[in-house]
Amino acid sequence: MQKTLTTLMTVAMLAQPVGAAGTEAEANHPYVGMWVTEDGRVRHELLPNGRYVEARGSRERAYEGRYEVTGDHIEYWDDTGFTADGDFIDGVLYHGGMVLFRR
Repeated sequence: MQKTLTTLMTVAMLAQPVGAAGTEAEANHPYVGMWVTEDGRVRHELLPNGRYVEARGSRERAYEGRYEVTGDHIEYWDDTGFTADGDFIDGVLYHGGMVLFRR
């Protein structure tokens, strides 16, 4: 019985979307955390579970969705269907004409 339960749990975890399991490796990824434009107007919070929340001005949850990082490149998929990407270069995130710094 225990072996069957363990197998079912493993299959369920493998069936989750990328980033949904929130593994320790994801939590320790160097890009997880808050990224902010110099004026503080745009804020990207990259969550350890592969999700992000973008705030703009006083709109704390202006955009939400998932993201994937490959090397130093990030791809975003907003929950509304919008897609975007960016690159991390020398500890700075360049995304959609914006420059975001680690907070």
